[in-house]
Amino acid sequence: MNQQKYGTGGALRRVQVGNALSAFGSGFTMPYMFVYVDQVRGLGSLAAGLVFTVFALAALVVLPFAGRGIDRYGPRPVLLAGCALAATGAFSFGHATTTTGLLISSFLFGGGITTTQPALATMVVRCSGARTRSHAFALQFTLTNLGMGLGALVGGQIVDAADPASLTRLFTIEALSLLGLAAVTGTARIPQAAPTLVEVPGGPSGLRALAADKAMVRLCLLAGLIFFTCYGQFESGVAAFATDTVKTAPATLGLAIGANALTIVVLQMFMVRVTARRRRTTAMAATGVIWLGAWGAALLAGLVRGEALAATIAVVSIYVLFGAGESLLAPTLGPIVADLAPARLLGTYNSAFALVKQLAIAVGPAVGVLLVGSGTWPLYLAAMTCCTLLVIAVALRLRRHLTPAQDNAERPEPVLVPVRELQTAA
Repeated sequence: MNQQKYGTGGALRRVQVGNALSAFGSGFTMPYMFVYVDQVRGLGSLAAGLVFTVFALAALVVLPFAGRGIDRYGPRPVLLAGCALAATGAFSFGHATTTTGLLISSFLFGGGITTTQPALATMVVRCSGARTRSHAFALQFTLTNLGMGLGALVGGQIVDAADPASLTRLFTIEALSLLGLAAVTGTARIPQAAPTLVEVPGGPSGLRALAADKAMVRLCLLAGLIFFTCYGQFESGVAAFATDTVKTAPATLGLAIGANALTIVVLQMFMVRVTARRRRTTAMAATGVIWLGAWGAALLAGLVRGEALAATIAVVSIYVLFGAGESLLAPTLGPIVADLAPARLLGTYNSAFALVKQLAIAVGPAVGVLLVGSGTWPLYLAAMTCCTLLVIAVALRLRRHLTPAQDNAERPEPVLVPVRELQTAA
């Protein structure tokens, strides 16, 4: 029964375990990259913003190659290459002392991390069926956030801005965790691509095929807004707001991120059952509504920042509400991409989706850190609130461009749907 519900075979378990190991290392480092560059190395908030931007912009270089590599050679060799690149970047980042060194290391780190993302997503799709895919993606997301939350909690106790060696140790652990991902998941035997809802023989390939898919283009637009508004701020703009404006201690920030992970762990499987009976576009719009509450909590934190206890509760509430919204997204975004992609282009679709994510995360820190660092935090919160409202509107408009099966308006069957029937339904 569990095998039918969450995926098939030991390959999926190895994908999930390896991803959790990698997430544990990421929890050590990601929340403290701003503190590391700004305070430990003393290079200022501008350099920290550039580091985040370069980390994300590395996707522009690596992801087009990653997508073609997955479609041609399979996800495993691409995952191994990404792990090697990311481990090198993480290790060198922890030892870099200049802006140039940090930017080069950040490029390698970010390029490797983004290469692993479409490879892992493709592995999850290949190891699951139409009926189990939402559960598989949700379980992956839960284990990832559990790993990151535990890493952030432990890392927050180790971080000492007065001791650069403490941060060097954190980035070394991240490098080791990426090697663990390669050892556990990179050696798994992944099944061949299974039939998908859309299976078109021949025709355009690569990005040309994706650009002609209007539903996928609109989904990428929505994903860009989602990643800019939440994930692009989660580890940079909100972290900078909490530490610089509200004067939250690094240990407290680690507690808040741990609360985010705990929220996801507690709610995720419940949200899977909730979203299984509702449209995916409805779930994404509901995510935006919850995130409006998060930005309201951020406003409260800024207004009561002189009261330590109240400000701490407000900052933790931001991350808790973000987690509640994220738990709605996990069973929806990944499965929609899989349902839109022809089997022969699954790597390209997953890479394009990851590229949109990384571009949004590149722009997000630049905007967030700039506004917070310049002292205009009310403008920052207002801008993020407007973006969240756009998430709600675009999610509801996407509905008309999806088939009932893609939007979960009807329960999908784990069989191939002929193209002619799909076009008739549209």
